[in-house]
Amino acid sequence: MQDMLGQLRDMQKKLEETRKALAQESIEASAGKGAVRVVMSGTQECREVIISPELVAGGDVNKLQELVVLAVNQAIRDSQVMAARRLGPIAGPLGGLVKGK
Repeated sequence: MQDMLGQLRDMQKKLEETRKALAQESIEASAGKGAVRVVMSGTQECREVIISPELVAGGDVNKLQELVVLAVNQAIRDSQVMAARRLGPIAGPLGGLVKGK
C-alpha cells in the first residue's frame, strides 16, 4: 500500500512539473491563409492574436470575426493535443488504478 501511495505522489509531482512546462510552451494556429494568427500556451491561455493590417484595412468585420474564431478554436485544439501527448504517458497508469486493476 505504501508503495502505491509513493507511486501516486511521484505521478502527482510529474503531472505538476509537466503542467508548469506546458504553461511555458506555446503553439500557433492561423486562419485566412495567415491573416489571423493566434498564439496559445500549452495550458490553453491565449497569449497573442495577430491580425494582418490588410485584413483590417478591408473593413469586412464579419470576415475578421469569423477568422479570429477559427484561429482561436484551432489553437485551443492544438494546445489540447499537445497537453494530452505530454500528460497522457504520466497519467496513463492512473487509469488502471481507477478501474481496479
